Amino acid sequence: MHRLYETEDLTVFWNSEKCWHAKRCVTGSPKTFDITRRPWIDLTKAPSPEIWQAIEACPSKALTCVYTHGIKVKLETDANRSVAYDNDKLIGECDYYETSDGWEIYHTEVLPEYGGRGIAKRLVYKIIEAAERSDKTIIPTCSYALKILQE
Repeated sequence: MHRLYETEDLTVFWNSEKCWHAKRCVTGSPKTFDITRRPWIDLTKAPSPEIWQAIEACPSKALTCVYTHGIKVKLETDANRSVAYDNDKLIGECDYYETSDGWEIYHTEVLPEYGGRGIAKRLVYKIIEAAERSDKTIIPTCSYALKILQE
């Protein structure tokens, strides 16, 4: 299972398949990471630096994070894509189409001047998370989506 948690300044990615349950996240920021709560991650419960430090201690790297830099990422299911906006400017997208076998992610792109900020990963995660919630299989023909799924 892949999940994405976002605030105005922080995006956290969780890949449950990699999670060893070492509990370092819970001990590093117990208000943020509470396994008795659903969802178990709430980024509003602690300051971003505390959350970041707890994630850095994750031995499996099942948890990773990036600063959002004010970039908004949303899913547009009617257009079969996720999109990233800097204010009103479209700066990236990840496209998929639905087949009888699942959702095929075939393209991910972010404007070069926005590279290195984790935006492409956020775009791919939006689609993966939605597919998993809809019980759809992800078919990554986009090389970047494949890389994310193999992480």
